[in-house]
Amino acid sequence: MANIHTLDPNASPLDYYGWELRRQREAACLKQGQLGEIIFCTGSLIGQIETTKKLPTRDFSERVDAALGTDGVFSRLVGLVLRSQLPTWFQPYADMEARAMYISTYQAQLVYGLLQTEEYARAVLATGMPDDLEGLVAARMERQRILEREHPPLAWAILDEAVLHRPIGGRDVMRRQLLRLLELADHRWMRIQVLPFAAGEHASLDGSFNLLRFESDPDIVYTEDIVSGHMTANPDTIREAALRYAHLQATALSVGESVALITRVMEECYGDRPRPEERAVA
Repeated sequence: MANIHTLDPNASPLDYYGWELRRQREAACLKQGQLGEIIFCTGSLIGQIETTKKLPTRDFSERVDAALGTDGVFSRLVGLVLRSQLPTWFQPYADMEARAMYISTYQAQLVYGLLQTEEYARAVLATGMPDDLEGLVAARMERQRILEREHPPLAWAILDEAVLHRPIGGRDVMRRQLLRLLELADHRWMRIQVLPFAAGEHASLDGSFNLLRFESDPDIVYTEDIVSGHMTANPDTIREAALRYAHLQATALSVGESVALITRVMEECYGDRPRPEERAVA
């Protein structure tokens, strides 16, 4: 880990954040413990963030800005810090996703990352046995902030029905995840459809893919394999992906029917059930 006396602000966004936090704190003539008291945390946490041993959160950054009067410096920096925690191969896609005006995705296995709850995301990301699970989770949650912008992208998600039935993280986690999908179904800029099992063979049996559209840049198709992601703006690929997505939209349940199915699965598969010891004995 970085030593406070050798921290290189040019090494990474996280190093710069730690270096700048120390510089601003010392300029305010505050010790780590004193700043901690002001923002309701320990001086030890301040020291760990200054030396990159701990990842700053957005809430921490906002409180530091308020305490030090830094005019949003750390609230802006934390976005770069959290984005840098994404896998290197995924960062180019995340950058494009953040700029997109229209996002359409078909997901055959999992809830799309922008729609995941923190618990669900943690369960998914843990399967890769990462060195820094919490950093990856924080980065995924940071990605979702694009949906909270004043002018968010229009997002259209088609989820295979299998996504609803795969109990990622257990029953409680899945119930809250499906509830999150139902909440997002009322979002002005979001549409969610479910591709039912009854559809049988369909236009994307080959797997999941995303289509990104921009105000002026060419459209992009994104796919993933077992170790990395791939983006292309090849016109033939874009045309083929758009055609497949149109077929998926036509085959999937309507938005209203999808909400009804998500609700039914949530209640029947992940609803409250009596524990074995609570069941009546004949």
